[in-house]
Amino acid sequence: MIRPLIALSALALLSGCETTPVAPQAEVSRSAALGVTVEDRGNGDCWATEVTPAVYETVMGQIQVVQAEIAPDGTVLRAPIYRNAPVPKVVKPREELRFRAPCPSMMTPEFIGTLQRALRARGYFRSFTTSVYDAATRRGVLRYQSERGLQSGQLSLDTARELGLIAVDRDTTG
Repeated sequence: MIRPLIALSALALLSGCETTPVAPQAEVSRSAALGVTVEDRGNGDCWATEVTPAVYETVMGQIQVVQAEIAPDGTVLRAPIYRNAPVPKVVKPREELRFRAPCPSMMTPEFIGTLQRALRARGYFRSFTTSVYDAATRRGVLRYQSERGLQSGQLSLDTARELGLIAVDRDTTG
């Protein structure tokens, strides 16, 4: 009987608290399952970061089970003892791609639908236009960008410009 009363009292106290305004920070859009984040710095400058985890393989190796015994003068009194055991080996190291990307606010259903149609026109998208950045869209973007040197299913700003989805900045300096 006392515990529910304490919980209700605590809830009543917390509901009356005011929140302190926090300074605006960069908005980050995440797709954790895919290892992709898109950071919006607030000035229309957005960067995507895609992390590919390291791949390990278990191989047979030797592990030390008894340390060597060494005399103060450096003479080895007893050699170390090892045994064979499975040990992890890095097959592919962790990779991190970082590139400019369209901001999350630009990724509207209309924009994604246009992206899907642009990829279909070039033979990189074989699904229906859903206006959702789904697995089929991600695969199409990956195939398109892979041929151009970017191994990512996250749309890059350069790809969006190549596909005619975003205006190209013109160099006015000469």
